[in-house]
Amino acid sequence: MAAETARSESFVSGDNPYPGRTVGGIRGPKVVYDGKRKRENPVVRKTIDFNPTIVRYLQDRIYRDPLRKRPHLQPTMDYVRKMEPAGSYMGVPANAFTTKFVQTVINKVRRPINALTWTPEGKRMITGSHSGEFTLWNGLQFNFETILQAHSDPIRCMIWSHDGAWLVSSDENGTIKYWQASMNNVKAFQAHAESVRDLSFCPTDFLFASASDDRTIRVWDFREAKMIVELKGHHWDAKCVDWHPYKSLLASGSKDNLLKLWCPKSGKEICTMHGHKNTVTRAKWNRNGNWLATGSRDQLVKIWDIRTMRELATLKGHTREVTSLAWHPFHEEMFATGSFDGTILFWVVGDERVVAEITEAHEGSVWDLDWHPLGHMLASGSNDQTARFWTRNRPGDEMKDKYNVNQLPESKRKEALSALATTARLNPPSRFGRISSFDDAISDRGDMDAPVVIPGLGSTPVVNDQQLPQPPPPRRFEPPPFMPPPMRGRFQPRGPPRMPYQSQQRYQMPGQPGMWRGRG
Repeated sequence: MAAETARSESFVSGDNPYPGRTVGGIRGPKVVYDGKRKRENPVVRKTIDFNPTIVRYLQDRIYRDPLRKRPHLQPTMDYVRKMEPAGSYMGVPANAFTTKFVQTVINKVRRPINALTWTPEGKRMITGSHSGEFTLWNGLQFNFETILQAHSDPIRCMIWSHDGAWLVSSDENGTIKYWQASMNNVKAFQAHAESVRDLSFCPTDFLFASASDDRTIRVWDFREAKMIVELKGHHWDAKCVDWHPYKSLLASGSKDNLLKLWCPKSGKEICTMHGHKNTVTRAKWNRNGNWLATGSRDQLVKIWDIRTMRELATLKGHTREVTSLAWHPFHEEMFATGSFDGTILFWVVGDERVVAEITEAHEGSVWDLDWHPLGHMLASGSNDQTARFWTRNRPGDEMKDKYNVNQLPESKRKEALSALATTARLNPPSRFGRISSFDDAISDRGDMDAPVVIPGLGSTPVVNDQQLPQPPPPRRFEPPPFMPPPMRGRFQPRGPPRMPYQSQQRYQMPGQPGMWRGRG
């Protein structure tokens, strides 16, 4: 026992000076934090948890009428704990503007994100990339969960059935695939000869429609995967299709600048609406069934009322092509649009102004938008190879970041822009490598060979008032020394002949005093 104690003391004092490492079964010394070193905190992931708002809503519903006696939120931090789900503030869509940046997610293999969708329960978000991959991201902490090769061609669209049991996806090659909620592929078939741009389920989930670049809209039997009817009438690529929320009615937009309404039973065209001057990229029904929103490459967003078959409003705000559109799941008068320049705008029917905006939300075009099922978050996929999450601002937030600055009043906006410019000037972007903290170097086996330094100071840490020795540097490949070939002849030179690729260094031959000497 005494021998083991002595052995342990010897290891602590000299043989095993590295904290946290085990040498010969002996644990290294304990690190003493003397207050002179900077201890970096681990990376903290932002978490957007909707459960507290639901609990608050359930509590308030017991004691008062949830519609008439709900208190209004005030712009102070005290009201953060009084926040409720976005759907509980009916008639107040301002409580659902998701302009606060949360997180950016990037695949290891970087490709544009063409489509994305939340799972029906809202626990995960699925992105479909240009490489044909499905990537699942956690819906609370936004970390990576899993990835699978879903298609061999770029993914163009993904939709869930209304019952949440099936996911249908399409790709550039015209293939459509069925997926279970467990991401198990059960069926794949060739639906079109060209790219399938959009998909939409009927209210009963027995049928679904597909729009393709081959100028056709096709209605399919979901169970049998057989075409029921083909809708022909567009003179160019069909870019979008959407099924009415409770009627047998289809709306489609095309590259021929036309918006058409169809009867999926007879396959006949009901009417054609001329309003856009360029490709109709998006067409989405409102859940009330009366409004149809369309986005186009003419930079306009139009609202159509099918009760009168007339244009209800024309919304101007984008400076580039409108590439994505999504209605809010609870506030029927509110929707969001994305454009080719990476901007996301929020609109309210009845107000032709932009009610909220996210300037430069992405560095590329926003290909898809999707609301969380509870309406408190918005996900966006872009051509800049990233997907981003946006949420509501909390009461009391200063909103002085670059995404929220345009929501401020004119007086505060100038001050915030000046502060952002000063910060950008004082902290220019720089390229730097990963610097591990002292604790990370102990726990991460991949960083064991890195020099143990104090972040920001560059000196070695102190343990028990003694400076830790540095571990030996890793061995690198060293070429063998140059050996001259044997000389043939009477005389031998002092060294090898000088070559252009050799350093100018004299080599002393063994047994040679540094002069010319004959062989006898």
